[in-house]
Amino acid sequence: MADKTTVNKTELVAAIAAETGQSQATVNGVLDALFQQLATNAAKGNKVTIPGWFSVEQTERAARVGRNPRTGDEIQIPASKGVKISAGSKLKNAVK
Repeated sequence: MADKTTVNKTELVAAIAAETGQSQATVNGVLDALFQQLATNAAKGNKVTIPGWFSVEQTERAARVGRNPRTGDEIQIPASKGVKISAGSKLKNAVK
């Protein structure tokens, strides 16, 4: 198995800029706008889908009873919201 590496945003921006011929500032601005729109729409409860690649949507977790791992006492965990990101078919096939 090959060693896994992490690509950070700076490296991603540089790679996209090199592939598209756009400046890194332009690519960075587009990525920032994309992430802002994903966050804004998820916060509103809207699902954002880029067919074949991924979808982002808000999820809701119901209130529940949990346990304090230190004391074992029951605690009330309030309802909360989260974000779910699902891989699309093109992304899944690229990983195979």
